[in-house]
Amino acid sequence: MGEAADLLPVAAAVFAVPQFLPQLVRVLRAGDTTGVSWSWAALTSVGNGGWIVYFTLSRFWTALVPAVSATVLAGVLALLLGRRDGVPRRPAALAAAWAALLVLAWAATGRAGIGTVLAASFVLQVAPSVWTAYRTPRPTGISRGTWLLILAELLCFGLYGLHQGDPRLIALGWTGVAASLLMLGRAQYAMATSPGAAAAAPEPSDGAR
Repeated sequence: MGEAADLLPVAAAVFAVPQFLPQLVRVLRAGDTTGVSWSWAALTSVGNGGWIVYFTLSRFWTALVPAVSATVLAGVLALLLGRRDGVPRRPAALAAAWAALLVLAWAATGRAGIGTVLAASFVLQVAPSVWTAYRTPRPTGISRGTWLLILAELLCFGLYGLHQGDPRLIALGWTGVAASLLMLGRAQYAMATSPGAAAAAPEPSDGAR
């Protein structure tokens, strides 16, 4: 069991590296950003930059792969959303303040400080996405592929945190699992209520009418 648990960060890396690609492809091909939060993309990029520092100081080398990937791809997504819909001022200021807080926590208390701040405020990172998705009547821009990969990655980290007894990874993993399930439910609702869903529904047979 211990050896299998040690492979969880590797599995997380496999799920994490491509996780933002489905959302990026959806934005680029369909041009649909409805229900996709700029704040979520920006805060995810900044937050994973903080996790890069934490994982480096903790010598969790395999965990660096998903953190680097999420930092870069979420940053690209934030740039795309900003170009299409504009960069909102308040969320931009919040992202800048969040980055400054992480730097201060690292400088003041090292690994423990930045890890505690990251774990305690991970809700801040995912809340804009859930908030935007549930406030949007039909959030058709959400990519289910991205949130399935996020779910798988953070489930791995939640289980690995339990194995290591690391409360920071536990908080990261299980908060992410809950947020992913909420987003997947909302994306499914958007798909089920889209105009094309009714048109694509099969006609009932004579016996079922």
